Amino acid sequence: MKIPSYFGFWHHLGAWLLKTSSWLVLLFLIMPIVVIIPLSFNVEPFFSFTEGMLTLQPEAYSLRWYREIFNDPKWILAIQNSFLIGTCATVLATVFGTCAAVGLARDDMPYRRLITALLLSPMIVPLIITAAGMFFFYSDLGLAGTYLGVILAHAALGTPFVIITVTATLTGFDYSLARAAINLGARPLRVFFDIIMPLIRPGVISGALFAFITSFDEVVVILFMAGPQQRTIPRQMFSGLREQINPSILAIATLLILVSIALLVTIELLRRRAERLRGVELIN
Repeated sequence: MKIPSYFGFWHHLGAWLLKTSSWLVLLFLIMPIVVIIPLSFNVEPFFSFTEGMLTLQPEAYSLRWYREIFNDPKWILAIQNSFLIGTCATVLATVFGTCAAVGLARDDMPYRRLITALLLSPMIVPLIITAAGMFFFYSDLGLAGTYLGVILAHAALGTPFVIITVTATLTGFDYSLARAAINLGARPLRVFFDIIMPLIRPGVISGALFAFITSFDEVVVILFMAGPQQRTIPRQMFSGLREQINPSILAIATLLILVSIALLVTIELLRRRAERLRGVELIN
């Protein structure tokens, strides 16, 4: 951003300090993640930079740990479970969260604030408490240690994110369009899918991506709820740190970073598309 010409010395100093502090904060947050990537290519089974890596010797780098991931049945099972559980939980969270957000967006919704607080409570209550409660509740139902139990637990954690994003998209929504369609004889389901859904679709997709990330990265609930066959990538990484430490964990972490970057880019593109649909001019 160009600094206005009327800025004095203190204005310039403040702008420079703000820009510098912003870059320092970004560096502080991103450095622990960036360091993981080159370490995942270490040819040696170490979690530190070797002399060969520091001198950029080609023989010090290898894809060995990436190959080990796809040759290890435990990692293959964890990857399959993460995508299966994450996808199913995302579908449930998106459906439940969208329905809840549409209902909560109405002014005539009774006890709206109380219901909203209850639906968002999984984001507020410490995760260890939520996981313990889920374990005892699902154990009584015979769902602990099953795929269905883990999927339902992850869906409960992802639903608040869908509610927040869809509710934000519904802010300022003109319900006169829906009322006009109903007056013309359209059924409620058709009104929802033909009028409301196209306008809130970016928020729904963004919420679904957040729900997927929540499920994909979750480890505490998995420790309580999952059995040996429901082991996910975070659970396998946790076990690897305790049982057999090797750079395979760094390799899978690098792959997860790439997945997260792709999802965040998608969310940003959807956000910009939502702004264009609302007629908001983007400022570069």
